Amino acid sequence: MPVAPLSVLVVGLGQMGRSHALAYHSHPGFDLVGLVNRSKPTLPTQLASYPTRSDFASSLKEFAPQVVSIATHTDTHADMAIAAIESGAHVFVEKPLAANVGDAERVVAAAKANGRKLVVGYILRHHPSWTRLIQEARNLGGPYVFRMNLNQQSSGGAWAIHQSIMQTTSPIVDCGVHYVDVMCQITDAKPVEVRGMGLKMAAGLPNGMYNYGHFQVLFEDGSLAWYEAGWGPMMSETAFFVKDVISPNGSVSIVMDEGTASDDINAHTQTSRLLIHHAETDANGKFLRKDEWLDMHDEPDHDALCYREQDYLYRAIVDNIDLGRHMADAVTSLNICLAADESVRTGLAVRL
Repeated sequence: MPVAPLSVLVVGLGQMGRSHALAYHSHPGFDLVGLVNRSKPTLPTQLASYPTRSDFASSLKEFAPQVVSIATHTDTHADMAIAAIESGAHVFVEKPLAANVGDAERVVAAAKANGRKLVVGYILRHHPSWTRLIQEARNLGGPYVFRMNLNQQSSGGAWAIHQSIMQTTSPIVDCGVHYVDVMCQITDAKPVEVRGMGLKMAAGLPNGMYNYGHFQVLFEDGSLAWYEAGWGPMMSETAFFVKDVISPNGSVSIVMDEGTASDDINAHTQTSRLLIHHAETDANGKFLRKDEWLDMHDEPDHDALCYREQDYLYRAIVDNIDLGRHMADAVTSLNICLAADESVRTGLAVRL
C-alpha cells in the first residue's frame, strides 16, 4: 500500500532552511504543513502560501508534525531536536548536530530512546561525485594525507550570514564537519590528536571568535589531515578550494573549473572533475599508468542535493533504515572539529 505523505514542519528559513523547505514542497512523500522563523522571512514564490509562525514550541503543538526539519543556529539544534523527538517526530537537523559533543550525544540518545529517525545534514554524503572520490581514495589504500580547505571571500549579504553564524560557531567547525566526515569515511580509522590555529581578522565578532582557522588531525592508522576555513571580505581567492587525498599508491583530487568564485554556494559541493594519479613506476622510474580525468560536470546543484537529503530521510523513515552509524559518524566529526576549536583557543594539542 502507498504510504501517506509525512507532515513536516521546517524551522529556520535562512539559506539552508529555504532549500530544505523547497525540497519538502516538491517531494511527493512529504506534506509541508508549516514554516517557523523568528523574524519575518523573505520566501520564494513556491513557499509563500504556507503558514508561517515565529515560535517553535507553540508551532510544534499546533501542527503536530511527523517530521521536523531544523536549520537554525547551531546552539539551538540540540534542544529543538530533542523537543521534536519527544513530541513523536522524526528529525532532520542541519550540521553541526550541536554546539558541543555532550549535546550531540543527548540528541542521539533521545532518538534511540524514542525510536525516531535522526538525519544530520551531511550533504556531501548524497553527492555522486563525492561518493566517487571516497571510493577511488579507498581503492588506493592508506595511510592517507588529506589536504582540504574551503575559504570564502564573502561580502554584502554573504558576509552578513557568516557574521551571524560566527556569533556561535567558528568557520572550522561549521564547514569543517563536512570534510572531516569525508576523511573519516575514507580512512575509517580513529582520530587520536587534533592541533589547531586561528586568527581574528574582522571587527564585530564575539570575544574569542576568529574568522580564519586551520587544523591538523592524526589518525590511528597513521593518516594525517589538514583542513582550513576562512570567511570574510579579506580572504584570498587563490587556492580557496583544495580537495586532495594522497596515499602511497597515488592520489585523488578535485579540480575546479577556472573562474569559479568562492562565494558561489554551488562551488562548495560541485567537483567539476576528478583527477586520479597512480604512483606505480617501472624499472626506469617512469609511471606505468597515465593520470585519469573523470568528468563530473553533469552533477546535481545545491537545491537538488537538498532534495536528495530529504529523500534519504524519507526512505530512512518508511524503510526503517538503521541510522546508528550515521549518527555515530556525525558525533565523531563534530568531536574532531570542536577539538580543533579548543586547540585554537588554548594553544594546545587535544588528545581524543
